[in-house]
This record gives sequence, C-alpha cells and structure tokens, in this order.
Amino acid sequence: MKPALILVVLSLSAASCTLGPNYRRPNVAVPSTFRDAAPLAPQPDAASLADVEWFDLFKDDALTQIVRAALAHNFDVQIAAERVLQARERFHIVRADRYPLVVGSAGASRNRVSEVGPRPLPSAVGPEVADFQAGFGLAWELDVWGRIRRLNEAARAQYLGTEEARRAVVTTLIADVTDAYFLLQTLDRQLAIAQRTRDVAADGLRLTQLRRERGVATALDTRQAEQLLYTATGQIASVQRQIAQTEDALSVLVGRTPGDVSRSDAFIDTFNARPAVPVGLPSSLLERRPDIRQAEQTLVAANAQIGAARAEYFPRIALTGLSGVESRDLSELLTASAGIWSIGAAAAAPLFNAGRTRANVRLAESVERELVVNYTRTIYRALREVSDALAGYRKTGEQRAQQEQLVAALRDATRLSTDRYQGGLDSYLQVLDAQRNLFRSELDLAALQRQELASIVELYRALGGGWNE
Repeated sequence: MKPALILVVLSLSAASCTLGPNYRRPNVAVPSTFRDAAPLAPQPDAASLADVEWFDLFKDDALTQIVRAALAHNFDVQIAAERVLQARERFHIVRADRYPLVVGSAGASRNRVSEVGPRPLPSAVGPEVADFQAGFGLAWELDVWGRIRRLNEAARAQYLGTEEARRAVVTTLIADVTDAYFLLQTLDRQLAIAQRTRDVAADGLRLTQLRRERGVATALDTRQAEQLLYTATGQIASVQRQIAQTEDALSVLVGRTPGDVSRSDAFIDTFNARPAVPVGLPSSLLERRPDIRQAEQTLVAANAQIGAARAEYFPRIALTGLSGVESRDLSELLTASAGIWSIGAAAAAPLFNAGRTRANVRLAESVERELVVNYTRTIYRALREVSDALAGYRKTGEQRAQQEQLVAALRDATRLSTDRYQGGLDSYLQVLDAQRNLFRSELDLAALQRQELASIVELYRALGGGWNE
C-alpha cells in the first residue's frame, strides 16, 4: 500500500501551482451604436438582423434548397470540418500527458553460458538459464508547475478556434451562395430586358426601312436604328456569358460539377418582401462574429503558452514504477515469491542553456501582445464592415428609388419621341437616344435592386448571422 499512498500524495500536490497569467479578455472600446444606425435603446436584448435564421431571411424555396446543398457538400466546409476534428484530436493528444502512462510487458528468454569460462559456475547451477517476466510499468510527469495544464489550455483554445473558423466558413458560404443566386436572377432579368429591347429595335429598324423605301426616312435614320439593335444583341451575348460563368461558380460552391442551376423567377417578389434590418448593439458582435471569437481563442492559447514557457525554469518531476513477476521456472511465475516491484522519482532542470528558456518566455509574451492587437483589429474591422454594409444598404436604397423615377421618366420620353418621329416632327436620333437611355437605365435598375439585396446579405454576414445551423 505504501507505493499507492505515495502516488496519491504526490498527485494531490501536483495541482498546487500554475505558472503564468490567467486569461482576461482585453478591454476594447466599442461604440454604443453602429454608425449610420438608427438610435437604439441601450438594452442587452436589442433585436438584430443576425438573430434571424438564414432560411427565414428571404422567402425563396429554391434559394433555401441551394444553400442547404452547399452546407452539405461545399468543399471549404468539409475541409473546415476536418480541421476541427484534427484540432480536437491534437487536444486529446496533449490532454493525455496529464495522466500516467501505463505499459504492460512480458518476456521469456533462455541462455547458455560457458562451463569452462574464467568464472566457473556453481555446482548447483546448470549452464542453461531460463528467465520469465511479466508486469506493468508506469511513468508519470507530475505537473507541479502547471506546464501540462497550460499546454492543455492552449490546445483546447486552438480546438475551439478551429470550430469558430468553421463557423466563419459557413457564414461566408451562405452569403456567397445567396449573393450568387440573386446575381443569377438579376442576369435573367437583364437578359429579358435586352431581348425585349432587341425586339423593339428590330421592329423600329423594319419601320425605318419601310419609311426609307417611301422616301420619308434617310439612310442615316436606318443606320441609327441599327445601332440600338446591335447594342441589344451584343448585350444579350454578354449577359449569357455572365449567366454561364455565374452558374459554374455557384455549382462549385454547392460542391458539384459546373452545370445549370435551378432558380425561381420571383426576384421582384423577394425584393418587395426584403426583411427589415435592425442591427442590435455593437457589443453583441463579440459573441456573435465567428472571426472575433476565433481571434479571442487564439489569444487564449497564446496566453497559456506563457505559463508553459515559464514552467521551463523549474525542474520536471517524474514518477516511475514497476510491478510484476519474474522467475526462472515458468511454473513458479505466478507465485508470491516471484513478485517484483519498484518505484522511483526523478527531477531534471536546465542548469545552462544559453538563455533559451528566457528567450522562449519573451517570445511567448510578444506573441500574446501581438494577438491582443490582432483581437482589437478584428473587432474594429467588424465594426467597419457593419458600418459599410449599413451605408451600402441605405444609400443603395436611395439610389434605387431615384433610378425607378428615372426609368419611369425615360419610358414616357421614349413614347413621346416615338410619337413625334412618326408624326414627322423629330428625327430618328431622338427616338434612338430615348430608347438607348431607357435600355441602359433598366439594366442599371435591375443591378441596383440586386445590389440592395446584396447589401442586406452583406449586413447579415457582417453582423455574424448564419452560422447557427
């Protein structure tokens, strides 16, 4: 019982000291509200767009199916998940050092010695000797100074950091897929606008050619009519190219070979049902943004490494033990008289290493200070992204509203200029200018509507929404 008692006493004393600073979250000054956000009452449960589940953000079943497929099959998500598993196993490897290492062993040997050597054998001992052994060995580093506990703390933080990195990948993926989906819908609308403009231009060209045959229009009118037709036709090819490339990119995001992407044609319904954008409190970003949480876990790991480095100033203390049986006769191996045991302790400390330990401590402290700066920078970058997204959403909305009025005005101008041309009051140049301006403005309006939805998606990502699967 004495060996067991000694082990218990020493193991209880192993937790008596943990070197190095305990982690405390750095104080980072954050504003009470986001820039360009409506004033909010300072209540901790202020609503935020990020509280909305991603599948409730936009009411589009096709989009929901594509995002679900991406979450299940996207390559970056799969890689991030494997990295989480790798970090978890590394944590388990480091954690194993906190416990004793117990090994079992068994062996048998038979040897013959010389009968005429310089040391003659006793008469009762034959030249052939057998030996049988079996037992268990133990080795245990006592964590007196907390070195192993600090390494465990660092490994655990690194594990949690990789999980936050995976969540950041999920957030970015949802935003990228949603944005690409809206881009596809916008390109479909622009393709329809270009095709409609091409048909109008073709009709106008036929009318102009007919008027020229009757001596009413000139060759210049015909050439001017051809300009809009060729412009629209060229735009169709350009949009079709963008559609194919966007479908290919979206297919890869979903984790499949490039191909067609199924989508609805209810963009206007989705746009009209776009969600409100409450942003919540800036302090909530510290708990919601995966990149901020990852930066903090990296800082926790670096802080723990300082304690592990300082522990190298002190000796490492280890226990060793052996318990088993040994006998020259196999039949007596399990008898009480064959039992053997041993227990020992050892300590080793560096006496001279040319300043290596001091340099390791200073290195760990410098890394920790660097990561404090990185943590602060990550928070401020997150605040900027939210502010940029808010400004983008509001100003894009204002621009889109003005563009809608411009499109309405150009439609009236196109109708009036066509009537004046057909009445012989204006040249075809007036009609061409009006139709060309309308064509470009309709394309711009479709792009602005998509940009407004994209700004909501970007705000959702910047606020840290989407990773709570």
